[in-house]
Amino acid sequence: MSKPIVYFTKEITPDSLVKIYEKLSPKLEGRIGVKISTGEPGGHNYLKPELIGKLVKHLNANIVECNTAYPGRRNTFKEHLKAIEEHGFTKIATVDLLDSEGEFDIPVKGGKHLDVDIVGTHMKNYDSFLNLAHFKGHAMGGFGGVLKNQSIGFGSSNGKAYIHTAGTSRDVNHLWDQIAEQNAFLESMAEAAKAVKDYMKGKILYINVMNNLSVDCDCDSHPEDPCMKDIGILASTDPVAVDQAAIDKIWSSTDSGRDHFIARVERQNGRHILPYAESIGLGSREYELVEID
Repeated sequence: MSKPIVYFTKEITPDSLVKIYEKLSPKLEGRIGVKISTGEPGGHNYLKPELIGKLVKHLNANIVECNTAYPGRRNTFKEHLKAIEEHGFTKIATVDLLDSEGEFDIPVKGGKHLDVDIVGTHMKNYDSFLNLAHFKGHAMGGFGGVLKNQSIGFGSSNGKAYIHTAGTSRDVNHLWDQIAEQNAFLESMAEAAKAVKDYMKGKILYINVMNNLSVDCDCDSHPEDPCMKDIGILASTDPVAVDQAAIDKIWSSTDSGRDHFIARVERQNGRHILPYAESIGLGSREYELVEID
């Protein structure tokens, strides 16, 4: 079997996002949702509307998101929609909170922690998705790329609780009392990401934007400033390959902030998600990197 291709460009612009998307095949069709993180107010590293707007319009897509599972301004629909407007996303597209009218279970196949993944009912309204992730560090996962964006990101508030507790509790009110052992949490993220891919019958494409490389996630209202220079954009039809490629870009970097970023990933054993995701059939850690510059 041939290795999946991961396309790479050092240029991070609206035009380069469209260009790298156009390298992927087959193209997304029907009603398309672009899954991003809308960013917790106070933070400033999330993907900006000025960067992603051209691609979203190119796809004639909606931006899609779900509520969070922690206190803040995105854990209720009213406040989340205000934050979305403040961050400028409503100027470039319709923004659809997938769990705004409820949630439903989709099956997890081949997992050892989750039997289902809990997602928003509006997911039923889409034919395909672009998983458009800001690659960065993460306080719990070590790093966040397309796998996190497709697992935690697609989960409803209760779905996020179910992943964080490795299938122990659906109750967001008791989430922080029942956080799973770290590897079980990472494995649960991989299982949830695979459930989304399976449900959509693979009609998802993946892009990691490696800019504003902070060790903290866009869910943090007071993230640490970026510790590394921007690297570029990676795109693939394979979610494991594109996250592995991003990690490889970090590990091979000569940037002075590299060690600080790696320390965050290693503290949380973040790379564990990659071999586990591969083992359950979500994708491949081996890939062919194709530069398009």
